[in-house]
Amino acid sequence: MSFDRRFRVSTDASVRLENHDPNGTGGTDKKAARRELKRITRRLSELQYLLYAENTRALLIVLQGMDAAGKDGTIRRVMRGMNPQGTTVTSFKKPSAEELDHDFLWRIHRAMPRRGDVGIFNRSHYEDVLVVRVHDLVPKDVWSERYDQINAFEKVLADDGIVMLKFFLHISKDEQKRRFEDRVSDPSRHWKISPSDFSERPHWDAYTGAYEEVLTRCSTEWAPWYIIPANRKWFRNVAVAQIVAERLESLDMKFPAPTVDISKIRID
Repeated sequence: MSFDRRFRVSTDASVRLENHDPNGTGGTDKKAARRELKRITRRLSELQYLLYAENTRALLIVLQGMDAAGKDGTIRRVMRGMNPQGTTVTSFKKPSAEELDHDFLWRIHRAMPRRGDVGIFNRSHYEDVLVVRVHDLVPKDVWSERYDQINAFEKVLADDGIVMLKFFLHISKDEQKRRFEDRVSDPSRHWKISPSDFSERPHWDAYTGAYEEVLTRCSTEWAPWYIIPANRKWFRNVAVAQIVAERLESLDMKFPAPTVDISKIRID
């Protein structure tokens, strides 16, 4: 079974994260996975070049997960073979005053990749049905309307040629604790520590419920969600890379025809 089929959330699913093992590897061997990741990243470089040459579509990769789920690590390990000239990473933090003066999707639309490019979102528009829900930042009658608004927004993007893949990096609460402890014990990683890492941890169950509703209501044919077991970083990386490669290969991209008659070119 392809990774795409194995980890894709069905459009008619009712997601319960307790039914998805964050330690899962599907029997994949660690050494073999690392060798496979090297092969896939080389292939991703080729596919990105083809995407750029064809210039009719863009690829958007959305990464979401609990704090310390590995969004930065996934970007670093999986996208390393991509040409930075055609790749943009956008991290969505707390909205600025300017962003708050617009609708919640305004800042997202501004960050969309151009045709031929790859865009990577470290967090995304889904924060507006996650953080705002958990912390009551807007009324329920506001955020509860946003699932349908997001689906409609993503359909517009898909119709305009944006290929969207959304990954939920699924870690356990114990694994999050271990990663936080690693940061505290390693001086070279102290800079990564923020008060919100720890203040958000007591809300684990509330975030779990919020993510379950996102995954249930917003996995569509045009913008699917994938639940990636992420306790083991090496498996997380190869799973995400393989799904991206599978999706790009399914597009059956072709190099465009030359704009000149190649047979008439003479180089003296």
